[in-house]
Amino acid sequence: MAHYEKLQKIISGNGFIAALDQSGGSTPKALLQYDVDQTYYKNDTEMYDQIHSMRARIVSSPSFNSKNIIGAILFEMTMNKQINGKASATYLWEDLGIVPFLKIDSGLEPEENGVHLLKNIYEIDKKLEIAVSKGIFGTKMRSVINSASEKGINEVVEQQFKISEQINKYNLVPIIEPEITISIADKENAEKILMRSILNNLDELPKDSKVILKLSLPEIMNFYLPLLNHPNVLRVVALSGGYNQRNALDKLRCNNGMIASFSRALTEGLSINQNDDEFNSIIDKSIHDIATASKI
Repeated sequence: MAHYEKLQKIISGNGFIAALDQSGGSTPKALLQYDVDQTYYKNDTEMYDQIHSMRARIVSSPSFNSKNIIGAILFEMTMNKQINGKASATYLWEDLGIVPFLKIDSGLEPEENGVHLLKNIYEIDKKLEIAVSKGIFGTKMRSVINSASEKGINEVVEQQFKISEQINKYNLVPIIEPEITISIADKENAEKILMRSILNNLDELPKDSKVILKLSLPEIMNFYLPLLNHPNVLRVVALSGGYNQRNALDKLRCNNGMIASFSRALTEGLSINQNDDEFNSIIDKSIHDIATASKI
């Protein structure tokens, strides 16, 4: 019953999917944006405690609710910790009505053919079993595309869809994220290759296999409409990808049907040094603006 309710929330809910899944190499950068430099932690454990405290503060803010947010992507460590005395995924769904997702990838391989493929996901079946036991609805995996290489992009998409088949067997919905780096000169061509490849793979899926696509905001307005209209796609969500919040929102508004799944653009302007009133005021405006731009 809970899975069906979560599914309906993702399909028809208003708002966006918050990305709270920074991990590994991206964590120090995310903390620095929050004015937490390396003097605040001595090792990885303390670093991850700091990022969890930041995420818990965001999730506990009054505006972080199901009126504005339909889902939240968690890092594995965040899933295994508590927020306000409850397991993180349980708190999100039972207290806030927000659908929990889990980042499951283990990082990226070195660049080859203009792309970074996923590293082998360590103990993926065990991860998926734990995710199901904790009430997680879906997963997320991120690959990176740095060039309009047809060979490389096809490899990225095929790898993502192959792993997604395994994820679907656990009754989990995969978020497929083949991120195109926003600064590359041939970004528009990369997007054309990517869409062809995704459509080809979508057409091979069984009727009951559903995915969510998380994509860089396109150069051409409404470029991804064919993906939005595909019967196997629940949602197409946009990553901010290095755009500041204002630019990301401007681009999002030009793409009907896409909703946000921002990370850096969500936490922009937040600081550990702010009191609760200051912090909540900034996150409230960010959440409101992102949710408004995500209305479909």
